[in-house]
Amino acid sequence: MKVLAAAAVAFVALGTAACGDDSDTGTSGDSSAPAKKNVKVGLAFDIGGRGDKSFNDSAAAGLDRVKSELNVEVKDLAAVAGESENDKYARLKLLCDNGYNPVIAVGFVYDGADAKNGPLARAAKDCPKTKFAIVDGGTTADNVADLVFAEEQGSFLVGAAAALKTKSGTVGFIGGCQVDLIKKFEAGFAAGAKAAKADVKVLTNYLSTPAEACKGFNDPTGGNTAASGMYDQGADVIYAAAGGSGTGVFEAAKAKSKLAIGVDSDQYNTVTDASLKAVIMTSMLKRVDNAVFNFVKDFADDKFKAGPTVFDLKADGVGYATSGGQVDDIKTKLDAFKADIVSGKITVPTK
Repeated sequence: MKVLAAAAVAFVALGTAACGDDSDTGTSGDSSAPAKKNVKVGLAFDIGGRGDKSFNDSAAAGLDRVKSELNVEVKDLAAVAGESENDKYARLKLLCDNGYNPVIAVGFVYDGADAKNGPLARAAKDCPKTKFAIVDGGTTADNVADLVFAEEQGSFLVGAAAALKTKSGTVGFIGGCQVDLIKKFEAGFAAGAKAAKADVKVLTNYLSTPAEACKGFNDPTGGNTAASGMYDQGADVIYAAAGGSGTGVFEAAKAKSKLAIGVDSDQYNTVTDASLKAVIMTSMLKRVDNAVFNFVKDFADDKFKAGPTVFDLKADGVGYATSGGQVDDIKTKLDAFKADIVSGKITVPTK
């Protein structure tokens, strides 16, 4: 099993730290915060892992904050493109077997095709004393917390921003994979665009399907091609809910002298190529970092809660970025939409 072998090598490389050595307890944080000796946090990334400048990096930021502020040992393991559900199970089980508790699974892929019998469900059953969390998942078990988000609400705000900024009257949405989760992003984006400008045209393209292992979350070339075609159809602002593929969308925006909207992280600040900053109008913020940190803190404080916890606009679980100043002139309008969503005046669709 390739993933299991690779993960095992990672643990060997850790040396004694993987067995609880104080050399990996996050002592770079506040020295006044005592190490929680019974807390060792394991995290399993989705495809793309650290460095995707988006979804996984938001989770990584939360894990890094856990290490720094809570002064506990952490370990993360990367996923591999094309891996099987058994590989995902093996990764979670390996963290459990090496004493990591809690263990966090990043992404709905850890639910598998059937959340009742998927990778996380199996690991939770085989490790009953370990507490797990899954970001964007739906696995149900007494030792699993589901960290879910109101992506449609944050997407509504950037959809409104796109409509308020478009000069052509056409905007676009690119999804990484045609699954219900990403359709929530699309639904919110389209609703926000229509709320801000009723006659705006919204183009849509998905880069992959579950049958293709949702490879569109890590396909910058595919993102570039899709965005280029959409710009050629008249779109001048494109929202990419496609993980690492977003870089390709930004490159296409630069080549076509158009604009793009990032996702999950504030991609104006995370993009590697500084020349792409000018085309990133805003980003839909999905605070996976806060969800990861809060989950671990609650666990350390003996406040673990199984089942779903929803991070929405009211909880600052989603939002929009202002880096670069390109939405400063419409911020008042966007914040008015936000207030209406929080108050319940506007109900954002998920389909």
